[in-house]
Parts: sequence; C-alpha cells; structure tokens
Amino acid sequence: MPPLASALVRTGLALKLNQVKRATSSYVRDRSEQTQGIAVSYAVAAGLYAAAGVFLIATLLVGAAALFRWVELRYGLFQAFGATGGLLLVLAVLFAVLAASRLKRPSKQFPSLGSRLRVAINASPGKHEQVTSAAPHRAPAPNEFRPSTRAAQPPQSSGPVKAGLVLAATLAGWAFARRRSLAQPAPARRPASKANA
Repeated sequence: MPPLASALVRTGLALKLNQVKRATSSYVRDRSEQTQGIAVSYAVAAGLYAAAGVFLIATLLVGAAALFRWVELRYGLFQAFGATGGLLLVLAVLFAVLAASRLKRPSKQFPSLGSRLRVAINASPGKHEQVTSAAPHRAPAPNEFRPSTRAAQPPQSSGPVKAGLVLAATLAGWAFARRRSLAQPAPARRPASKANA
C-alpha cells in the first residue's frame, strides 16, 4: 500500500474514532442529565412527603384540639372525632397525591447510543469540521443526526385541576356547614343576674 493511501486510511479511521468518541460522550452527558433530573424529582418528592408529615403533626398539635372542642360543643363527641380525623386524612392524601404526581413526570427523550454510533460511523469524515467552520448555521448533511422537527407536546399537568377541585370541595363543605349552623335555632340565653339589685 502506498504511503499516501495508508496515511489517508489512518486519517479516515482517526476521524471515525473521533466521531464515535463524540457520539459516546454526548450520550453519556444526556444520560447523566437524565439521572440528575430523576434524582432531583425524587428529592422534591421526598420533601413533599416530609411536608405531608409536618402538616399532619402541625395540624394535630395546633388545630386538632381546637377543632375537636368546637365540634364537640356544637354537634357532639363522635362528630368531633369524625371531623378531626377527616381533616387530617384530607391533608395526608393531598400531599401524598402531590408527591406521587411529581414522581410520574415523563423523562426527557433523546436518541439512543446505538443510533448515535450508527450516525457517527455512517457520516463522511472531514465533512463536518469543514462545513461548520465555514457556515455555522447550515442544514445537516444526509448522514448526520437530525432532531425531530415536530413541535414538542407540553406535558399534560393536572396539578391546577386537582388544586381547583380541592378548593371547590373545601368551599362547598364550608358553605354546607355554614348553612346548617344558620338553620339551627340559637340556644336561648339566660339573663345575667344583677349583683347590685
């Protein structure tokens, strides 16, 4: 083999290896970003679960005694237990649903390592560096990877819908309780005895 031909073959192989290295490093970078995103999602979900626990404890310590006493005086002992337990259950379910919805978000999609290696091997050597230095905003060559041109669909978030339903249910419960308390006659008050008389 003539020396010029062997030099061209070595150069071509070096360019192919360089393209394979770049495709592999791009894949590793995308995978590490995906792993970091998953770790952040789990950390946020753990924080939301912790917030659910904190709210449960805070509700127990601060509001449960007052709510229990008020309901006991107005409606009775068993209704007081039911109202307090129901409020605590609603808070626990709300934060658990928020944490679960955070974990179910879809991860970012990107080309596989096999696809990137296939494109790097099939790409013509030397063409990429020459063209990008001459024109930075060019159309990709036929053998190069081209991302999808379809508009990305935004993820369907039902968070605001859930929050609206919780708010509507809370307001409906408040309105029902208010209407019921207004419908009951007020207890007759005894006149205060006069100490001076």
